[in-house]
Amino acid sequence: QVQLVESGGGLVQPGGSLRLSCAASGSIFSISAVGWFRQAPGKQRELVATITSPGSTNYGDSVKGRFTISRDNAKNIVYLHMNNLKPEDTAVYYCNADLYVTKWSRNIYWGQGTQVTVSS
Repeated sequence: QVQLVESGGGLVQPGGSLRLSCAASGSIFSISAVGWFRQAPGKQRELVATITSPGSTNYGDSVKGRFTISRDNAKNIVYLHMNNLKPEDTAVYYCNADLYVTKWSRNIYWGQGTQVTVSS
């Protein structure tokens, strides 16, 4: 069993910062990539950022220059550092992992989500 647990969400004022964490646990052989996605009410889920095993990163256009994705490989934790937050960043943020549970078995897993609300 593999679990992804997000944490760090909350209420923050515009211009503020938050750091989200995604901790992966369970029977994990290796992790190919981890991503953060978000979904606001009435909108489709969208890509926020991804990071691959070698360390390549990719960001959605709306967060470039404000958000940074990083990882701690030893702890199987991926972080999303969010700066200069805007009300339009309000959403449920989900962690997604593309990983191997054995050398040959690869699956996609999702966390339960964490709410981020940007409001004065």
